[in-house]
Amino acid sequence: MKVSEIMTSNPEVVTPEQPIQEAAKLMLSADAGVVPVQEGDRLVGMVTDRDIAVRIIAEGRGPDTPVRDAMSEKPLFCFDDEDVDEVAIQMSNAQVRRFPVLSREGQKLVGIVSLGDLTKLDDEGQSAEAALAGVSREGGSHNHSQEG
Repeated sequence: MKVSEIMTSNPEVVTPEQPIQEAAKLMLSADAGVVPVQEGDRLVGMVTDRDIAVRIIAEGRGPDTPVRDAMSEKPLFCFDDEDVDEVAIQMSNAQVRRFPVLSREGQKLVGIVSLGDLTKLDDEGQSAEAALAGVSREGGSHNHSQEG
């Protein structure tokens, strides 16, 4: 099965220049812990609720701080035509719960795939179990960046 068949399409995004408070409000309304950061048509980062807490709040910075100051750059991603089992392994190795999904042609953001998406499709839970095993293990960078 391909990622495009299970992903959440057309995710809400923020820009690097938007205030971090807007990203937090978007997370609240979407009941999500991560938001893709897009500049024009290009995915340039990911910002998580943990990024906001650790990189902004803990440093005493305010709600008008630009998203750019909190986001993880060079985000990990998958393509919409990739196999779900392969992406589950990638998520496990990277220890993340969500991947932005790009179109192969043009590399535009077309969706988000999550552990929850994997559990819905997999009756035996093998793909989700494999991904969750990696996400749950101790250690690792726990961010959405290729450089970790």
